[in-house]
Amino acid sequence: MNGWPLLSLVTFLPLVGAAFILTIRGEQAVVARNARYVALWTSLITFLLSLFVWFGFERGTSEFQFVEEVTWIPAFGITYRMGVDGISMMFVLLATILTPICILASWESVKHRVKEYMVAFLALETLMVGMFCALDFVPFYMFFEGVLIPMFLIIGIWGGDRRVYSAFKFFLYTLAGSVLMLLAILAIYFQTGTTNIVVLLEGAGIPPSMQIWLWLAFFASFAVKVPMWPVHTWLPDAHVEAPTAGSVILAGVLLKMGGYGFLRFSLPMLPDATAFFAPLVFALSVVAVIYTSLVALAQVDMKKLIAYSSVAHMGFVTAGIFTLTQQGLEGAIFQMLSHGVVAAALFLVVGVLYDRVHSRLIEKYGGLVHRMPVYALVFMIFMLASVGLPGTSGFVGEFLVIVGVFQVNTWVALLMATGMVLGAAYMLYLYRRVIFGKLTKQHLMTIKDLNWREKAIFAPLIVLVLWMGVYPVSFIDVMSASVENLIGNYEQAIAQSQAQSLAALWPGR
Repeated sequence: MNGWPLLSLVTFLPLVGAAFILTIRGEQAVVARNARYVALWTSLITFLLSLFVWFGFERGTSEFQFVEEVTWIPAFGITYRMGVDGISMMFVLLATILTPICILASWESVKHRVKEYMVAFLALETLMVGMFCALDFVPFYMFFEGVLIPMFLIIGIWGGDRRVYSAFKFFLYTLAGSVLMLLAILAIYFQTGTTNIVVLLEGAGIPPSMQIWLWLAFFASFAVKVPMWPVHTWLPDAHVEAPTAGSVILAGVLLKMGGYGFLRFSLPMLPDATAFFAPLVFALSVVAVIYTSLVALAQVDMKKLIAYSSVAHMGFVTAGIFTLTQQGLEGAIFQMLSHGVVAAALFLVVGVLYDRVHSRLIEKYGGLVHRMPVYALVFMIFMLASVGLPGTSGFVGEFLVIVGVFQVNTWVALLMATGMVLGAAYMLYLYRRVIFGKLTKQHLMTIKDLNWREKAIFAPLIVLVLWMGVYPVSFIDVMSASVENLIGNYEQAIAQSQAQSLAALWPGR
């Protein structure tokens, strides 16, 4: 398929499917059924197209591949430019594989405004994929901010009792930080005269004094998206009130936008500011890992417990990113991918019970292994992956991050490791209360095990978790060249900055 605009096809095919769904007319039941099938097949074809990108991607190079470029606004040098490297490639696949899973998960649980719901999810997929592929600041910002709109609608229309409050809190938190990022993008444009991300990655030429303010502006946006402590409070509310599929895509992909932003912009474009603020990020990451793990231990709502665990796991990601070591960065990216799969699966696990009992409270369950043995097995696999059991994806990411952090600061590594112990505590506590014990509650006596649709949803996620845990090199090989290039450029920029500082202090030497 050489010469095909593959990235544009992967990006905009879901939007074509959404437009087709809008044309469906007829009786409500027929419209809902057709909308589901169109959304499912559109998302599956999009995933298959993304596999062409995966199979055609050349390992061992840090160059952007499948590059497409069309002049968009020539007066300002703004172009529609798309491409992927070893870092963004992985997140494109994550977005395309989770979308059909979300649509399948919503097959029976979403009963009203099904047509609009499927349109929102397909539009969301276009915006997510476009954000990871964009190589110009203007399209990137449009995709980055556009994601808020369908997710706002998904939470606000199809969410729980406090859906409107949670939707507005999610929207306002994320929008506030992104306004500062827009100002930073404008400042970079006026300083460098370009919005071309590739050119800026090769050498932005931004003075250190300016980098400090730009870094803080980007940080305001990316930290909320991760989310980092203390700007994480929107996440538990959003997860609890969102429908199951909304929580899946929120934890699986949207939380990765902040980490991706740090990797793509903060580190390579603002190296001096990154070195200056790295200790701050380590401190916030340690607090996030320990504090939110302790908060998770106190939760009585399953969704809230998993939401707080997400903040803790993303604390590992931010710490790994700012180590600027090969192991730390690869571990952070791997952890983002692993968390995207595992957290998504855990929210689906909770969704299975909510569809049957209509409660997320831990106290409403117990002894489910007697009635739902297949469900208990599936839950166990993802619970152990979240804990970081060797042989699962969770172990590889956390281990690499700890190794990377240890090279920079042993105390930070020690404190981060306590998060792994706390993670085991709250996940095992959840699993024991829900799955084991005597089956005494009357409303659980007739509960049914996983059906064929639910097994089809969990099967690819189980394969991914075990594949990433047993054979992680197949994923690390894709990103290693891009990570090496990122570290090399960062170290070169820091060395040049130090040389310039010495030359200013001792002219002529």
